Amino acid sequence: MSPEEPWGPAEPAGPTGAAVRRRTLRVAALALGLGVPAGVYLWHTDPHRPGQLLLPCPFKWATGLLCPVCGGTRMAYDLMHGEVARAFHDNAVLLTLGVPVAAYAVARWLGAGLAGRTYRPRVTGRGNAVVLGIAAVWMVARNLVG
Repeated sequence: MSPEEPWGPAEPAGPTGAAVRRRTLRVAALALGLGVPAGVYLWHTDPHRPGQLLLPCPFKWATGLLCPVCGGTRMAYDLMHGEVARAFHDNAVLLTLGVPVAAYAVARWLGAGLAGRTYRPRVTGRGNAVVLGIAAVWMVARNLVG
């Protein structure tokens, strides 16, 4: 060991830009590979009609109450078919807040990854409190209104 490295050789600083790009492309390809068939299935399966082969909400199944994301599958179906007003009726908060935040996070991750940089969103305690507060208020409001 040299005097400059008393505890052994230095560890690499992190993955190279090329490695980050490859990992980003692999994850994006996997997401598309899983998402496209699911989207095609949903396109042909109207969740507004009973008896469809779709996963039920476990929270609603266990409690009979709507969770903050209940209606998300119907909302996605309606958006795919260009029915924005109907999607808004299915879950207004998820459509107006959740979809833009998710789109922003995915775009930032993909843009950084293709540029060879890692992107890890940082959510503070205050941010967690805001998200949980909005979810709780939305859940209570939609269950009280009906």
